[in-house]
Amino acid sequence: MRIGELGQAAGVDVETIRFYEKSGLLPEPARSDNGYRAYSHSHLERLAFIRHCRALDIPLGEVKQLLEFVAHPDADCGDIDRLIDEQLAKVRARLKSLKALEKQLTTLKGRCGESHTAGECGILHELVTAAHGEACVCHPIKSP
Repeated sequence: MRIGELGQAAGVDVETIRFYEKSGLLPEPARSDNGYRAYSHSHLERLAFIRHCRALDIPLGEVKQLLEFVAHPDADCGDIDRLIDEQLAKVRARLKSLKALEKQLTTLKGRCGESHTAGECGILHELVTAAHGEACVCHPIKSP
């Protein structure tokens, strides 16, 4: 299949396929007599694997490591477990950060709940206060 067909079958842009080739994640395909790239089913499977890993927010460098394990199925999988544990730790840290952000935004939202002028808006007042380097409800200045 040609690059456009591969992209459509895998649900990715042609530029993404080219990027994965340049990055060494996707092997270069054979060329047909007219010079077009001729992708095989194995390219589609590999691309689907990469997409699945990316959907799990696994960085490309780690996807490359996982692809090495796919190529060497007899290798010990301890490094795979560690890689996923590290990814899980990153996700948990992001969740913690997002919860803190949610709390800050909820606190900020509590400063204004009615329709009135921008000059009377508690949210805007807090944002301006913070811009002046002062403590606001969502970012109190911590004492040393």
